[in-house]
Amino acid sequence: MTVYFIGAGPGAADLLTLRGAKLIAACPSVLYAGSLVPTEVLEHASEGATVVDTAPLHLDQIMELIEQAHAAGQDVARVHSGDPSLYGAIGEQIRRLDAAGIDFEICPGVPAFAAASAALGKELTLPDISQTVIITRTSRNSTGMPEGEDLATLGRSRATLAIHLSMRNLALIESELTPHYGADCPVAVVYKVSWPDERIVRCTLGTLRETMFRSGIARTALVMVGHVLADDAEFQDSHLYHADHPHYLRPKHKRDRTPSQ
Repeated sequence: MTVYFIGAGPGAADLLTLRGAKLIAACPSVLYAGSLVPTEVLEHASEGATVVDTAPLHLDQIMELIEQAHAAGQDVARVHSGDPSLYGAIGEQIRRLDAAGIDFEICPGVPAFAAASAALGKELTLPDISQTVIITRTSRNSTGMPEGEDLATLGRSRATLAIHLSMRNLALIESELTPHYGADCPVAVVYKVSWPDERIVRCTLGTLRETMFRSGIARTALVMVGHVLADDAEFQDSHLYHADHPHYLRPKHKRDRTPSQ
């Protein structure tokens, strides 16, 4: 018996991976996070499968369902939104599975920041501007951030930021990042990316709070910050496809030599 942690992607049902769909179809027990996983993903479950929405359950109750499936020798599809490695709360589940001697595997999914980049039509790593993407969040009523991972510290890098779970901390985002990125730095707030009711709000760090207050969006949104988001961003071409940049698939050819007369 195996528990499969499956990333369902950011919202659109067709962003579920083929592997994830096959695992859901094969498992007699399907436990899914109903608050963020679309019901269309569950259409892959077999007709006789036990399908449970775990959104109203706490960890002990979820583990009880897994242990019941284990006792019955039934594989479990544990379906999370996005990619389960990012804010998926699978770490504490894995710890308990290890303690119970229950096998598990992880099936990756499309993370929200990648879907947001696609929706924006932007590359997040442009030469001369940013070659680093930092995926982070802020803390309010949730688990605190480790030392050195506050926005003021991360902002010194001027990397592209994908800030999760932070719609109630917009004032903090403005105050902590403006000294490093500037008030005119582009910001894109992507609400429910890839869902039918997806919305994209563009603004700057200096107008973030005011713009989002007018938008009415208060949750389920990803805040993207960085100069790569500018429509007029100036950057040089990368070396990857440059004619003068040889590599093992595009070796440098020696010039033809004319035999001496």
